[in-house]
Amino acid sequence: MITLVRRVTAVCALGAALSACGTPQVSEAPGPAPSAAPSAAPSRPPTLAPGPAGLTPVFENGPRRTSDKTVALTFDADMTAGQGPRAAAGERFDNPRLISTLRALDVPATVFMTGRWAEEYPVQARSIGRDPLFEVANHSYSHYAFTDDCYGLPTVSENRMRADVERAYAAFRRAGVPDPMPYFRFPGGCYDRRALKALTPVGITAVQWDVVSGDAFATDADAVARQVLEGVRPGSVVVMHCTRSAAPTTERAVRAVVPELRKRGYRFVKVSELIGDAALTPSRRSARPPATRTPGTR
Repeated sequence: MITLVRRVTAVCALGAALSACGTPQVSEAPGPAPSAAPSAAPSRPPTLAPGPAGLTPVFENGPRRTSDKTVALTFDADMTAGQGPRAAAGERFDNPRLISTLRALDVPATVFMTGRWAEEYPVQARSIGRDPLFEVANHSYSHYAFTDDCYGLPTVSENRMRADVERAYAAFRRAGVPDPMPYFRFPGGCYDRRALKALTPVGITAVQWDVVSGDAFATDADAVARQVLEGVRPGSVVVMHCTRSAAPTTERAVRAVVPELRKRGYRFVKVSELIGDAALTPSRRSARPPATRTPGTR
């Protein structure tokens, strides 16, 4: 999510350019159809059971187990439908060095792509999607908001929300991403009951976060690293960005964060593992009122 920076209680806020949790049970939700299956069909990725009133479930973090300290680094690959001319003029909405660093450090990660990003960088989208170290999830087609008053983002009408998400999945398939995950991140972190209801037929789990990295438009990689390290708890989902022009310090921050978290006993996982692990903690709080914004985001 391409964002603007704002301080909210000691965290850099993300935004312009996620809070109701679903019942923590793994279900075989329909989700987006996988591409051509091999001879042995792969197992379906875990999703959460529908939330209250059958709405799209929302996931924020995994189990807080200190015996197995896991953390998921997630990266939003943002690009809007109208940014093509800027890309043609040389602005970089990708960050291949970041992806190379994650590979060199052997760090699993979940990349939330907009469909427009996959169209602009199909070779990179395909490379990420076919690398077992990563998983590709949906961040809408062109980063339009799914609620009104979402940090100035243009909005998707209610009757177009489902089509927008499905359009992004179609873009992934055209780029050669074989099995995009049935996970969705709302642009700007903004959603409400109306948006959750509109997306219910898609069979996805909405994925938020509990650690804001503050990397959007940041110029101090050490500050970004400190913010992540101060916020991470077992089961955390960290939101960062994979857009060089909007988050130029992210790769350097990752190089500082990864060894320190490993030193503290953390194991890096993809979001799918955290969602699967949610089934192991039935006592976890299962519902919150739908929110227009997640605190600490922008």
